[in-house]
Formats: sequence, structure tokens, C-alpha cells
Amino acid sequence: MTRELTLRSIDIPTVRRFGIGFESLFDDIIRASTQTNNYPPYNLISTGEDTVTIEVAVAGFEEGELTVTVDGRKLTISGDHVNVDAENWEYIHRGLSRRSFTLRFPLHEHVEVIDASMKNGILTVYLERKIPEEKKPKTIAINYNK
Repeated sequence: MTRELTLRSIDIPTVRRFGIGFESLFDDIIRASTQTNNYPPYNLISTGEDTVTIEVAVAGFEEGELTVTVDGRKLTISGDHVNVDAENWEYIHRGLSRRSFTLRFPLHEHVEVIDASMKNGILTVYLERKIPEEKKPKTIAINYNK
């Protein structure tokens, strides 16, 4: 039996399977994404035990029109189109959106934005969880007295 994730119903246990250690991050992102519109579309990808990638479809945005900022534990991705349309063009059909956007993603504790890149109209933001050694679980050796 397979389940389909849609905007109308999100099966959190299914999502959690793909993000061990990121459960509350996924919960926060899903909670935040249900409160906003769905433009532009984006993917959340668990790429490893401690890594997540966000892909945002930003076709038509040029260099300098996109920003990725981190403020505390909040990641903000925004795009602001410079309205430069050809003077004498008349659109017969305009299916490509030229609107600006802002996406906000809460970051879990110890999650850092590592890099961002743009290729083929997809903005990719790489996140990694870096837990300090003193916060990692440790195994305590048991002394057996004979």
C-alpha cells in the first residue's frame, strides 16, 4: 500500500521515515509551508543522515534577483524580479509568473546552511546538521568487578 503526499493531507510518519534526526525540522517546515502559498514550488530532500537539500524552482530569475539569508534559526529565500519588459511586446499568453516571492524555513538547532547554487532554473540550498561533540550521545563503559 503506497501513500501519496498531497497538499491536502500530509502523512507525517511517512515524511519522518526519510529524515531521521530531522523529525522536528520536517514538522516545522511542513507547518510553515501549509500557512503560505505554493509559489514557487520547492522540494525538500533528505540526502543523508545529517543533510537536507531544498530545491526551489526559480526559472526566469536572473543573477542578483535571488537572495538566501539566515537570521538566527530562520532561513529565508526570496526573489525580486526587476520589472523590465520589452516596451513594444504584447503577450498573447503569459504563463510564466513574473512575481516576487519569499519563502521562510525554520531551522532546527545545530542546522547550518552550507551552500547555495543555481542550475537550470533550480536554486539548491544545502543544509547540514552539525552537532557539537559535547551534545552528541556517548556510550559509557561498564566496569565489571570480579
